[in-house]
Amino acid sequence: MIRYISVILLLVFSSGVSAQKPAIIPYRPSAQKVDSIRNARKSNINKQDSIKKPRILREWTLSPDYSEEVSIPIDTVFSLSNRVKIADKYSPVNASLGNYGLPFYQLSFFDRITDPDKFLYAYYYPLMHLPSNPVFMNTQVPYTELDWSYAGPVATSEQTFRVRHSQNVNRFINFGVIYDIVFSLGQYSYERSADKTFTLYSSYTGDKYKLYFSAGINNLISYENGGIKNTSDLSLANTQDVPTRLGPLDKASSTLKNRNILLVQRYTIGNKPTEKKDKNSHTSSGFLGLSGTFSHLLILEDNTRKYQDSNPNSGFYDNVLVDDVSTYDSIYSKSIKNTLRFDFSTDETRKFNLGGGVGIRDEISTYSYIIPVRLTLPGTNAVLHENSNILVGRLFNNIGDKFSWFGTGELYVTGYKAGDFNLNGEISKSFDWKKGRAQWLITGSILNRQPSIWYNHWGSNNFEWDNSFKKEFRIDLGTSFNYPARKMELKFNYAIIKNYADFDTASLPSQYSGGLSVAAVTLKNELRAWKFHLASDVIVQKSSNSNILDLPLVTVRSAGYFEHLFRFSKTGGKLNTQLGVDVTYNTIYHPYAYMPATGRFYRQDKVTLGDYPFINVFVNLKIKRTRIFVMYDHINANLMGYHYEMVPNYPMNIRMLRYGLSWTFYN
Repeated sequence: MIRYISVILLLVFSSGVSAQKPAIIPYRPSAQKVDSIRNARKSNINKQDSIKKPRILREWTLSPDYSEEVSIPIDTVFSLSNRVKIADKYSPVNASLGNYGLPFYQLSFFDRITDPDKFLYAYYYPLMHLPSNPVFMNTQVPYTELDWSYAGPVATSEQTFRVRHSQNVNRFINFGVIYDIVFSLGQYSYERSADKTFTLYSSYTGDKYKLYFSAGINNLISYENGGIKNTSDLSLANTQDVPTRLGPLDKASSTLKNRNILLVQRYTIGNKPTEKKDKNSHTSSGFLGLSGTFSHLLILEDNTRKYQDSNPNSGFYDNVLVDDVSTYDSIYSKSIKNTLRFDFSTDETRKFNLGGGVGIRDEISTYSYIIPVRLTLPGTNAVLHENSNILVGRLFNNIGDKFSWFGTGELYVTGYKAGDFNLNGEISKSFDWKKGRAQWLITGSILNRQPSIWYNHWGSNNFEWDNSFKKEFRIDLGTSFNYPARKMELKFNYAIIKNYADFDTASLPSQYSGGLSVAAVTLKNELRAWKFHLASDVIVQKSSNSNILDLPLVTVRSAGYFEHLFRFSKTGGKLNTQLGVDVTYNTIYHPYAYMPATGRFYRQDKVTLGDYPFINVFVNLKIKRTRIFVMYDHINANLMGYHYEMVPNYPMNIRMLRYGLSWTFYN
């Protein structure tokens, strides 16, 4: 496969070098796009045109139902460029096993990955390139981005690396690649991580026909040490001397491999609406002002998780079910999803724009796992085949450019998930104020779904279960207010859940049949006084039953820094600098524990963690398109006690020097 990718890249790059610079294509954002991002993008393009320098045209992803483009900003922001971890960009605070690249979960309940189809990689999701998070670009000139960071001494070093390249063959066709590496030896013994993720993407954005393609390869390796034996050992001078519960005889490791392909094709019938010439002139589209789009979506996904342990009788596990000499567990899933749909809308240039869509999706899934038998016999493999048919629909309405609403829905009519459904809706209202546009959103969803098949069936050398869990019913309500000019966003989320599924204190699947509710308020804000900045993420959340779902009442990540721009009159150069402190903190709660054999976080009621600040000191520099940072991680390690775990028995790294740079080329 690598050979085929290399040939494709060679053809793409050679074609792109000889391609002419494309003209700017007028782009009308989707109805659900955040208005603040749209205005910022338009302002950027106008500024670029005024100085007559070619720049990146736009970047986008696809909506959850893949029916439209959703513009996203290109990440060239200088502020807090020391925050290089991709996981922290998905959710501000994560509970990890200490070493970056190992499994982690989000402290914010409403950021957690709950989709049953993402069960096997839920604790890696932000690091991966998947059909649910594709990124596409359209560039006037070739765009290349290099990001690199390094931390710690050589023996326990941590490195991250990203290379990204995108360029157009002509004004319609774009190709791009992203390659990410997270490689960390770990400060504690036998906790190395080696994550390599890659995606090749392409798009064709013609007037009537559009195509979006992405192919992802994700290889994630986690070496398992089972956590340290005693927290008191953290006072030892050398972290490598701290005893762990899985040691050199076990050589325990988990490997997750994901392969995926996304192909979306859309063809529009009727005339496409043209841009308004003035407020009294417009061109209607299609029949009676309607235009329609036929779409075909293909998603292929292949997942394999393996767990190995060379010493099953070490005493770490209570049961050895298949082989007491060595453990080699493997579970596998494969899915093929085909969707055909038709979407229509009235003339988009009119003030009142109404549209909708309807379609059908077919899902074919295969699952495989070991059926443990007596130790004298080898385990046998169970293979499950499931097929489902789903009706999908969508309805939206835009009234001017300041008010809109939409709703989407899915209903599983046949197969393993028959009776599952989900309905999602959003109302958006924008306000033009002196400092810029603000947006108010109201969201809601209702779903009834079958838990992941892995809650019902599992077989391995240490665990097996065969359950019949009920469908989970969940109602979500939320509202948010976003004011980009003031760098402020306030959100409120509330969920009611029945038949909540997780893993209990015995690390086995569990389902709570009673009602469970969760409420959360999230504030993201940046305050500024002269050259002093305070950028904060604050999460306040509460569960109605802390025995089933315990959450930290308050979680904070805040950075205070001083920013100054140095100007060099003789050379005309500029150097932007930031000097500050970054603090992460959460109140006391019962965090999840971690089970290496299943790769799952599970409930525990013995240990409480929290009430400990993680403090980083940083310097950020920017020279033209180059961003450089130097940071001391966890500078307060061992100065405020030794309770710096976010997961029981998995301490966070102690202080280490981290530095890195980001370099962007696009001319």
